[in-house]
Amino acid sequence: MSSGGLELPPGDSGHEGGPADAAGGTPGGVPAGAVSLAPPAATGSARAGAELDWGAEAWSEVRTRAQRAGRAYIWLNLIEQRLRSVVGAVLRPIYEPVHGGDDWVVAAAGPAGQEWVQRAVAVREVSRRKGYLLDPADDNVLSFLTLPQLRELMVQHWPCFEPYFDDRREIELALDELEVTRNVVSRNRALSRAVLEQAERASARLLEVLGGGAGSPSADRLPIDAVEDLVGDRYADVISVHPDRVRLQRQLPAEDLFGGARRLDAIGIGLNLLVQNFSGRRLVRLTEAGCRVRLLFLNPASSAVKRRERELGLRKGELSRSVEMNILHVRRVRAGLRDPSRFEIHVFDETPRFTAYLVEGQSSGIAVVQSYLRRARGMESPVLVLRGGGRGVPKDADHGLFTTYREEFESVWEDSRPVS
Repeated sequence: MSSGGLELPPGDSGHEGGPADAAGGTPGGVPAGAVSLAPPAATGSARAGAELDWGAEAWSEVRTRAQRAGRAYIWLNLIEQRLRSVVGAVLRPIYEPVHGGDDWVVAAAGPAGQEWVQRAVAVREVSRRKGYLLDPADDNVLSFLTLPQLRELMVQHWPCFEPYFDDRREIELALDELEVTRNVVSRNRALSRAVLEQAERASARLLEVLGGGAGSPSADRLPIDAVEDLVGDRYADVISVHPDRVRLQRQLPAEDLFGGARRLDAIGIGLNLLVQNFSGRRLVRLTEAGCRVRLLFLNPASSAVKRRERELGLRKGELSRSVEMNILHVRRVRAGLRDPSRFEIHVFDETPRFTAYLVEGQSSGIAVVQSYLRRARGMESPVLVLRGGGRGVPKDADHGLFTTYREEFESVWEDSRPVS
């Protein structure tokens, strides 16, 4: 009998208390008052115990979490390396001549940072002993400081950084936003899409402020991100895919796509993405600002239009009238220009195979491409977004899709007829 008044079960049937089937026992061999550690017996086809298997939905969820965490980690890694470089470039010349070696980091941290800088020193020593340091360039205390510690060094010594950066508040706010993401990623918790997008915006802004951004106005239309830089070769020059044009325009509105273009070539049946989503006045201003425009419409009087009407189940003449209206609209735009030769309109009679908008800016290009499906309108067809020309394009971009569709456009343009 225990002090609590409960009887403890015997160790086995040979001890005092008799055999398992004696009075006071249970049919299962567990004496009265004892707690069995064996799992309950399975009933039917159901298995006993906790359910440990993951279903398809659970696997899909964890893959999504891992993809988001991986993308955020790349951004955080870039920011940490860039900030480490900036802190070293500014503070090393001040402290190293006096304290020498790695002691300059300890001196820069001061009494307030003594604890975390000593922890970094200890981690470096462990990494040395276990052979974790594969790059001699990382064999220093600065390489073992984390993002919050680098931020603290920058804040403590802001007068040293002030000549290089205008807005201390902007840098601190961006780093605060990244700290939320860093805590989530480092603890393998779920990262929501909203927090990921906030972290990407903050990272891009911070890299720009710290001198590591693109610095190209045309790149701001669709900035090259860290993930694209790393896996760009894997997907040629395809930078995004959308199931339909509606979802494309949520991410890349017509103003962002066409605004600031220096060269605009488009081919398709009616070119609705341009004609219906970019006003005539904006087209005039774009052309007057120096953009050269070449538009290729499917001839509304061709047999190809009639076949397309039958494919889509449209009434006879419905599609041809729509194309005629779009051509009349761009003709009015051309008529209002001081130099109409910069705005060319052609029609072609071949079977339409795709629609493409090839937009080139000062230093980069973007293309939006859709294939024509037999039973789907252009608004409902999948969309590829390509990057072509300029900075950040994969090495094999000469063999990418942008170049392919550029060559196809030029081929159709040579066989087309101008619209008077």
